[in-house]
Amino acid sequence: MEKTILYIHGMGGGADSRIPSILSSRIGDFLPPGVSCKVIIRTYDFKPEKGSLQIAGWVEQERPDLVIGESLGAIHALAVKGFPHILVSPSLGAPGWLSFLCRLSVIPGAPWLFSRIWHPKEGDRQELVFDREHLRGWKSFGKKALANSPLMGGSDYFFAFFGRRDHYRRYGVVSVRKWMERYGKESCRIYDGSHFMEEEFILSMLIPKIKEVLGL
Repeated sequence: MEKTILYIHGMGGGADSRIPSILSSRIGDFLPPGVSCKVIIRTYDFKPEKGSLQIAGWVEQERPDLVIGESLGAIHALAVKGFPHILVSPSLGAPGWLSFLCRLSVIPGAPWLFSRIWHPKEGDRQELVFDREHLRGWKSFGKKALANSPLMGGSDYFFAFFGRRDHYRRYGVVSVRKWMERYGKESCRIYDGSHFMEEEFILSMLIPKIKEVLGL
């Protein structure tokens, strides 16, 4: 029996991102005999409308058993209806921040400055473009994603992991309180790590949760 996970990376991530790479290489060590798990991770466009269409195509093609979203990628994951969701450091406040950057992007030199502050590592990574064309759709897309929450009548399963030392929490990009308001107090767990889930928590918390959701 093979299970399929669609992993949606965060801003500037890609097909070689660390968490899904660890999942791909280690999850087999935790599965019962006769069971395998395929982790699909692909680089999608930073522009929300285009990225959403790419992800929708992968969902239709692969029909995953589980959708996992990391950081900004959690917004895309939340928008995918009809599947269970696990989120790692979901950045519910990120669309608002990107909308703010959109307003600033009309200032000469601002897109260049943003690209100097936020730039992906080398490798198969998402290209980040901070002009108005790429940023203006994030606010409306964020609202679309949150419309799939139980608060708005959504019926999908949602569970999130938050790092106790996540530096994005101080800016409101990541908010445990906002998550609980929309998805319930029992729908999350806090680990003693950073925004970028460390390997020990991937093995001790994320993989066991994946097995639970997949009925393994």
